[in-house]
Amino acid sequence: MASASSRALVRSLSAAAAARCQIRVTTSRTFARCLSTQRMSSASLRPQLAARPAAMTQRRTIFIQTESTPNADALKFLPNHAVLPADLPVPFVEYMSPRATIAPPYPSPLAAKLMNIDGITSVFYGADFITVTKAADANWAHVRPEIFALITEAITSGETIVSVVERDGGPPEEMDSLAYNEDDDEVVGMIKELLETRIRPAIQEDGGDIEFRGFEDGMVKLKLRGACRTCDSSAVTLKNGIEGMLMHYIEEVKGVEQVLDQEEEIALSEFAKFEEKLKQQKASA
Repeated sequence: MASASSRALVRSLSAAAAARCQIRVTTSRTFARCLSTQRMSSASLRPQLAARPAAMTQRRTIFIQTESTPNADALKFLPNHAVLPADLPVPFVEYMSPRATIAPPYPSPLAAKLMNIDGITSVFYGADFITVTKAADANWAHVRPEIFALITEAITSGETIVSVVERDGGPPEEMDSLAYNEDDDEVVGMIKELLETRIRPAIQEDGGDIEFRGFEDGMVKLKLRGACRTCDSSAVTLKNGIEGMLMHYIEEVKGVEQVLDQEEEIALSEFAKFEEKLKQQKASA
């Protein structure tokens, strides 16, 4: 009797164990199938996930800052993006006319579009900023939104801002006027070093730059560019700022004078004639 009961108990335990084993196997198979399904789903999603970054990087969002300059007719735009190519031999490019934006050595589609805005007179590129100058009678409230839109479109689309094109079958001749030249004498070398390290950074902050045009009879010949070129305080900048510093550190320097291009001299001459004509009309009235 006890033996029969023991055998029945053993059979009962064996059946329960078998059932548990079957449950484990079934559960394990179900888990394996679920895991396999998840892996297949992940595998099928992988191409979609991999494709997302490429689609997202096709167009980038940028934040363009603006800074005022001492020149009320010039604004400095900072797109948080390199403006000039790293291998460009010059530290800036300035466009004074629509023709210059398409001509060698540095054509620029963006500058061409900016110059096409009514009231815009010049576009200046620094390493990481763009200075746009308008006519005195133009209103920033009207032209600034269009400038923003054009710069944003150029940056986000990956458009080449400045191209380098050979001129007359040869490489561009422009070089940085403040760059070291082994033919410079000691005084000119010191002048260039001061201009490069002490003067240029301050002028770039104001949306412009400076060119060294020569040193003769104690006079340093310079040309202001960008926002500083048409600024009312440019004469003060040259005399009180640049001239004072150069004369303080270099005893051979007797003064500083601004060099004007031929077209600028003609414009000043015509303006002087116009002012004289107005004075004569007032006197006769």
